[in-house]
Amino acid sequence: MSATAMNPASRAAALSRMATEELDVLVVGGGVTGAGIVLDAVTRGLRVGIVEGQDWASGTSSRSSKLLHGGLRYLQALDFKLVNEALHERELLLATLAPHLGKPVSFLYPLTKKYIERPYVAAGITLYDVMARLGAKATSPFHRHHTLAGVQKLFPDVRPDVMVGAIQYWDGRVDDARLTLTLVRTAVEYGALAANRVRVTDFVKTNGRVSGAEVTDLESGENFTIKAKHVIAAAGVWTEATQDLAEAQGGLKVLASKGIHIVVPKERLNGEVGFILQTEKSVLFIIPWERYWVIGTTDTPYEQDYVHPVASQADIDYVIDHANVVLQKPITRDDVIGTWAGLRPLLQPATKGDGTASTKVSREHTVTEAAPGLVTIAGGKLTTYRVMAEDAVDFALGESQAKAKPSQTKKTPLMGAAGYSVLSAQADTLGREFGWDATRVTHLLNRYGSEINTLIAQCREQEDLAKPVEHAPDYLRAEFAYGCTHEGALHLEDLLVNRTRLTYEIADSGLAALPEIAALAAEKLGWDDARRDAEIAAYTARVEAERDAASQPDDASAAQARSAAPEVVDAVN
Repeated sequence: MSATAMNPASRAAALSRMATEELDVLVVGGGVTGAGIVLDAVTRGLRVGIVEGQDWASGTSSRSSKLLHGGLRYLQALDFKLVNEALHERELLLATLAPHLGKPVSFLYPLTKKYIERPYVAAGITLYDVMARLGAKATSPFHRHHTLAGVQKLFPDVRPDVMVGAIQYWDGRVDDARLTLTLVRTAVEYGALAANRVRVTDFVKTNGRVSGAEVTDLESGENFTIKAKHVIAAAGVWTEATQDLAEAQGGLKVLASKGIHIVVPKERLNGEVGFILQTEKSVLFIIPWERYWVIGTTDTPYEQDYVHPVASQADIDYVIDHANVVLQKPITRDDVIGTWAGLRPLLQPATKGDGTASTKVSREHTVTEAAPGLVTIAGGKLTTYRVMAEDAVDFALGESQAKAKPSQTKKTPLMGAAGYSVLSAQADTLGREFGWDATRVTHLLNRYGSEINTLIAQCREQEDLAKPVEHAPDYLRAEFAYGCTHEGALHLEDLLVNRTRLTYEIADSGLAALPEIAALAAEKLGWDDARRDAEIAAYTARVEAERDAASQPDDASAAQARSAAPEVVDAVN
């Protein structure tokens, strides 16, 4: 049986209900934290809605390093509790909650000194491995030691003069946007109401307490009110702006830090594993994916447009220069087929105002009542979204209600997880009727899990959906159709930026494939020719603006170049 679909019709129905029914909880913000909160709340039996001003995961949660990790650097700070929490959440995701989306990935930690460094680093990584296994099912091997010769076997393109050996350890990787979308879809499956591209313009109050929000549907321009007993804002770098709408006297203070990544074709580097490198500003990862390498990140203060951060020339050069420290065949700008930039919401040490608001603080995230009735959460990281969500809902409900309705998410697999292992064992034969090989089926399983059966059913009903997209053959036509019928895509850019990663994983950002993908979207979403052409023009303008930005020397000029492309809702309406 097909899972609940998210599409324009379901979105309209959700908005209608949110406008007429009082919710127990309204979640503002559709990144991974907000998505985790709405799932946590609905599985406790609460009436829940979530709104997001852009597309799902379009902020930080589609622009991370896409890693599930405990944070080796926190061990250096002796923050054992934080590392232990993150490692357990990593294992929970990889083994139980989302084994179809998260995968183990190994990295080499270079050693530059012959004798002193190896025991010291090994002690830390041993502790890392042991902590991951305490009370959890291990999803990856114990770390391994390598001489320089061993490193060269795993990564022949390594420079032999920059290390004497390495320690290989395992963490996890995940498509962050798909994880966020899957959290929202799972919540909808359990009865949550969800609508993207709905902007909160104000909060409403009853007797001085926040009791809902005034919102605008950016697709239709309609304004309405959503009433709720509790409002939880998970707005990331927009935390302070959201609190200001409620005229909060206290609240959280967040600064934005930009991190960028570059994408390089898989064949450009001869290696099987990744690297973790220390730089003067941040940690740099060289991360293997199936068809390319992801290299990043930076860590720089950011004061430009929060909606569309972009990589500048300086950012790209920084990443290339630091990656080339270990590469025997240095990469150049010509090797970069894509980039992305994201903003980390860095939580500041104290709350705003007089600091008297009740607050729950951890090293990574903080939950507070910014104004009466408005709970705000900020900080944290992708790996620990579930813990953050549980803390936020517990805080909003209060101790007695939280005990009466405890969190269920530790034992709630995400959509696609159930049956995934069985279907994976059938990868050689599962798509035989369509001529799909095991690589194709594995690609689908790792994106949709057991929901592959819905795609197969769609292909049986419409045979042309089983074919690859001509100019983006790693994807089937069915995946773009499914994005429209089941994953809530409203625009062409939704399909190329967050439902797939074509915007940065092939050199032309998917432009050659646009006519075919747009025709599919028009068919499934009921667009006329004018709307289809406007969608193509809007996505093309976005790509051109981001390319122009990547050639600019600094953040200010890059942001100015990116601003040349209008918002998609303005461009097509």
